[in-house]
Amino acid sequence: MNSIHQDASQINLTADVLVIGGGPAGTWAAWSAATSGAKVVLVDKGYCGTSGAAAASGNGVWYIPPDPEQREAAMASREAMGGFLADRHWMTRVLDRTYDNINSLADEGYRFSVDANGQVIRRSLQGPEYMRFMRKRIKQAGVKILDHSPALELLVDAEGAVAGAKGINRQSGESWAVKAGAVVIATGGCAFLSKALGCNVLTGDGYLMAAEAGADFSGMEFSNAYAISPAFSSVTKTRYYDWASFTYEDGTVIEGAGSKRGRSVIAKTLLNQPVYARLDQNMDEATQAWMRASQPNFFVVFDRAGIDPFTQRFPITLRLEGTVRGTGGIRIADYTCATSVSGLYAAGDAATRELICGGFTGGGSHNAAWAMSSGYWSGQSAANYAISLGEQAKQRSVQGVGAAGLRGEGHQKFSADEAIAATQAEVFPYDRNLFRSDTGLSGSLDRLDHLWQEIRHSPLLSLSEISK
Repeated sequence: MNSIHQDASQINLTADVLVIGGGPAGTWAAWSAATSGAKVVLVDKGYCGTSGAAAASGNGVWYIPPDPEQREAAMASREAMGGFLADRHWMTRVLDRTYDNINSLADEGYRFSVDANGQVIRRSLQGPEYMRFMRKRIKQAGVKILDHSPALELLVDAEGAVAGAKGINRQSGESWAVKAGAVVIATGGCAFLSKALGCNVLTGDGYLMAAEAGADFSGMEFSNAYAISPAFSSVTKTRYYDWASFTYEDGTVIEGAGSKRGRSVIAKTLLNQPVYARLDQNMDEATQAWMRASQPNFFVVFDRAGIDPFTQRFPITLRLEGTVRGTGGIRIADYTCATSVSGLYAAGDAATRELICGGFTGGGSHNAAWAMSSGYWSGQSAANYAISLGEQAKQRSVQGVGAAGLRGEGHQKFSADEAIAATQAEVFPYDRNLFRSDTGLSGSLDRLDHLWQEIRHSPLLSLSEISK
């Protein structure tokens, strides 16, 4: 097991692999690393199994049987929507890996939903049950979990290779440090505290840590994903709006509005007036039953409000999901899911998904497939890398590379609330972030660069501020 040394103020651990993040990608990475023979520590700033976007909702999965025609259709559709920027080799690998991973869940006892004919539906996972299952699975594999323990900075050795991380426990205030042969960043995307379901813990901390260690990014121009939700709810399950008609307040149909290719039409309308939706296109009782069985949480807000979304109109909005639903993230250097920095791997929404999605949103299903596939590969690869270094790797001299909020200089302490509000003012508005222009982007960049300089040069935050 992992060695633990504790003094009055800090827990010190050593492991072969440290996984940062406890969602689908992180738990798959931890399981894969552990079953590859590595000693693994997983840290989560929430409670592994309940935090993150997946745990809060139902998850479609890009699960396609190994039938050549079905696979070809699945890849061709995604290629076209993503501007033909995806990579066929990666798409094939993800489809193969996802198929095997889903089947392994079934073999180990995960209970998938069944349709009206009694057929098992393996293209959908119930988030709470899925993540509860994955937590139990990694514990059985010997993974040590540190809950409520956000990582604050990566550790690097004299050669610049990532060799662990440091952080704190939010409940006890105690600091921790993990020396490891390799680290997997699986912290999810960033939705800028937009209140989209399950996304308010996804604040880009993994991106910051990776950037401070020198990692490259890719596809960040595709990071402005907005998802449809009822105006009175945080539930962003855009898939079901494929069956929706969209109307103005007077009931007139909004031409061109749609879930996939007409979201910008909805946004343009919302700039001036409300938009309404109703799930009434090609709808029958069997489809309604399937929808309720597959994604029951989608309907909770409607049932509570006394609205039948199949027959009654309801107001909608678009909520920013950034790189949670978008495709940009840490650049993947090769098939091992290594980053451009030695010893650092990335998985799930923290990593770019343009490899399989191109320039179009990964939505739920493709992102879910990517999370379990990249998690599997990154964990396995990190384990192999760490084990190849030998025990001396854990004895390396290391130093933290965190800067923002940790080692700033200056006299003017920045306000976290003000910094958040200023950032949201640039990324929330449709006319700045969705409908982009050279002038608009330049203005936002100047303001955000100025804000970033203030944050970087502000004095050290107190432990109580960091742990909020």
